[in-house]
Amino acid sequence: MFTLACDRAYLYAHPERDLSVEELGRYNAAVAERASGVPTQYITGHQEFWGLDLIVSPAVLIPRPETELVIETVLELARGGRTLHSTSSGQALSSDPLRIADIGSGAGGIALALAKEWPQAEIHAVEISAAALEIARANAARHRLESRIHFHQADLLAGFEADSFDFIVSNPPYVGESEEDQVQLEVRKFEPRSAIFAGPEGTEVIARLIPQARAALRPSGWLVLEISGSIAEDVKRLLRGWHDVLIRPDLQSIPRVAQARK
Repeated sequence: MFTLACDRAYLYAHPERDLSVEELGRYNAAVAERASGVPTQYITGHQEFWGLDLIVSPAVLIPRPETELVIETVLELARGGRTLHSTSSGQALSSDPLRIADIGSGAGGIALALAKEWPQAEIHAVEISAAALEIARANAARHRLESRIHFHQADLLAGFEADSFDFIVSNPPYVGESEEDQVQLEVRKFEPRSAIFAGPEGTEVIARLIPQARAALRPSGWLVLEISGSIAEDVKRLLRGWHDVLIRPDLQSIPRVAQARK
């Protein structure tokens, strides 16, 4: 499909199709890259996430199905009517559009998925890497969502005012350098190290993000983080003082998403 720039139906419908010399060369080159360990997504330049075809390159972490639980969590919390703002008479549901920040946006998968689900929401995609931000912008343009998403090159929430967002979501680096030998070789070798490893323990980036998120969230706003099972208890400790803290497992029963309300 990649070599011929066609869909699966075309392949099945034309079993007699012979490759030209040029096509065979492209096919063999792609197979050689894969045999050397290069992820398929970097060879084809594409990855599906939340029903969206995303451009990917070695500048960004490859979006994974597990991260879709972050989207599901945000949708459930918002549609459950639990995003409240303080008023003089107590707490009330806000009539303002939701303001959401995706921190460490990478290829833009989370930001684009939320923009797709909420046409009226104001989405901010924040990424420290200029190369990754360029990929995220390209994906937004491909899906005609560029006018719906505000892009920022920043380190976490640096530069944002207090009480700015209803939701802060993130798939941050959360693997400890001590766990490096447990990470797949092709991930270690080809995907951006800064998007995978947070530091010696794996919680270093999350430990910086949590207090910044507490300041940047509106009253009763939500923080939603992708995590791993190895740091779940540490993340719970870092979230002391927050409300409604919950760790959600993924389909393999591995702790995957942490949610907490300001």
